[in-house]
Amino acid sequence: MKGVLYTGESITDLVTFTLLPSFLQQFLLEQNGVVAYFGGLHIRGCCQKPAWHSLAAVWKGERALHKVYAAVKPTDVPFAQDCVGNQFLLRNDAVLFLDTETGEIADLDVDFKHFMFGIEKFPVDALGLEPLQKFQQQGGYLQPGHLLSVYPPVCIKSKEERKLKPVPATERLASLADFYRQIKDLPDGQFLRLKPSQD
Repeated sequence: MKGVLYTGESITDLVTFTLLPSFLQQFLLEQNGVVAYFGGLHIRGCCQKPAWHSLAAVWKGERALHKVYAAVKPTDVPFAQDCVGNQFLLRNDAVLFLDTETGEIADLDVDFKHFMFGIEKFPVDALGLEPLQKFQQQGGYLQPGHLLSVYPPVCIKSKEERKLKPVPATERLASLADFYRQIKDLPDGQFLRLKPSQD
């Protein structure tokens, strides 16, 4: 993988590790998670610290994705995320994509091995790197443990140019979860009133 910014230290969360499929265990034994493509991909590790890197926190913890998103099952393994906080889940052998604004899930029709192969061959398309590339062109650098906040949200049509801002990953995921809760039960035709950007 290119643009590696962070590699997880040795495995300290054996409870979570034992629950993982063998192919993901093998990957994590070689490197206990990684932030690669200059922040475009974060594969989580089996660790307690740092909290932003912990797989258990978003799989089994208080901020578990399945507690927020209706389409996510408790057995889905949220092993990775992209630069804006969309999630990649393992459901059995299949890799799924979770849009964390809308809560919609898409089956990528690949297993973990071919997911990784596709990323290496076509990182921009596979990881949706356009926001990160734009942020970099503006002179930005995405630190490990941070994600890009996008405003207005991508799922909302807007003539306003979207602002990109690095925020701590846990803060970004909490903000996305809050946004999803606001829109998931909106009747068709009803509008969500957005607060003005703080920038």
